[in-house]
Amino acid sequence: MLDDKAGRLFLVTAPSGAGKSSLVAALLKADPSVHLSISHTTRAPRPGEQDGREYHFVSIETFESMKEDNAFLEWAFVHGNYYGTSKKWLSEQLELGHDVLLEIDWQGALQVKRLFPDVVGIFILPPSVEALKERLTKRATDSPEVIARRLAGAGAEMVHAGQFDFVIINDDFQRATGDLIAIVRASRLTFKTQSIRERETFKHLGIPLL
Repeated sequence: MLDDKAGRLFLVTAPSGAGKSSLVAALLKADPSVHLSISHTTRAPRPGEQDGREYHFVSIETFESMKEDNAFLEWAFVHGNYYGTSKKWLSEQLELGHDVLLEIDWQGALQVKRLFPDVVGIFILPPSVEALKERLTKRATDSPEVIARRLAGAGAEMVHAGQFDFVIINDDFQRATGDLIAIVRASRLTFKTQSIRERETFKHLGIPLL
């Protein structure tokens, strides 16, 4: 069970264009002890992306075969492509006491939360729909049709923000980055986490363990 492991599991979710990937990259730079889970996806790589770094890019046939083999902790079909999280890799990292961050859509995040109630869920919001449209357009990685589809789906995604533990509005990038870092650091200091990571100290001080 996740409860018995020293590693903490973080879920970061946002509609496309809200700045999720940039915020996660800033967190990983500031705190290298957080390990990013690399998802499998059937979508094509964007310019500058590398297999095994941003995603494991696989064919639909390979993804469906892995799905049949129960290789995924969670998987979802989003904007015409499959995305999934490796169950084996995640379990190994948590067993080693590593903190792991999953950058996934709301469907996958809720699947994980049902399996592991103690995960820390973080939802990133844009300051406005207009700002979201501007960011998607400036990104220049998607066709107008894809951008329209992402905007249409953003509202349906954002209504699920209330099912997460924390919400960050990415209006000012530096402030939003600081908020994300603060959430991760504070989550490590809960009594439950500290009683696992600092078990010997707790015993020495005579503090009852959970």
